[in-house]
Amino acid sequence: MEDLGTVAWPPEPIRTERLLLRESEARDRAVFVELLASPEANAYLGGPRPRAELEREVPEVPQRWPGSFVVELDGSMIGQILLRRATGHSRPAAVGKADLGYLFLPRAWGFGYAAEACAAALDWLAGVLPGVPVVLTTQTANARSMRLAAKLGFTEVERFEAWDAEQWLGMRPPAVPSGHPDGGGPE
Repeated sequence: MEDLGTVAWPPEPIRTERLLLRESEARDRAVFVELLASPEANAYLGGPRPRAELEREVPEVPQRWPGSFVVELDGSMIGQILLRRATGHSRPAAVGKADLGYLFLPRAWGFGYAAEACAAALDWLAGVLPGVPVVLTTQTANARSMRLAAKLGFTEVERFEAWDAEQWLGMRPPAVPSGHPDGGGPE
């Protein structure tokens, strides 16, 4: 896969019906600390990090690299989308593909924001790196994440044990460009 480092960054902010996806700013730091310290948000990601440690370590402008989007609702950060090349992945099926990750504040759960933001980020990726398949890994016990993966069009490639839990690896095939003979057009 072509690396996101080759893509012009940051892109113009991405607007959806309710959300804005943009590069992080200094004003997002407190929400990054809250997100990374949240026991609920990190229940399937190895647990929360201590708030005091995060206060010391999170930079003034956190998570600022190609593929890292802040998800904003009504002027405030509610989550983060990560698109990156699947590196260091223990699963051969993921190598060379884009990897989708997301993390949202618990107060933003249940409103469809993650689906809306992830779909917009995946559309952006298809526009800048067409033909790239995307993978997503989550614990099978994470019912919300499993539902989101299905809603976004990910299908199971394999299940495996890691971090003392069953993991699910799904893949979303590359988007077919609009007007392509194999389909395309508005969904």
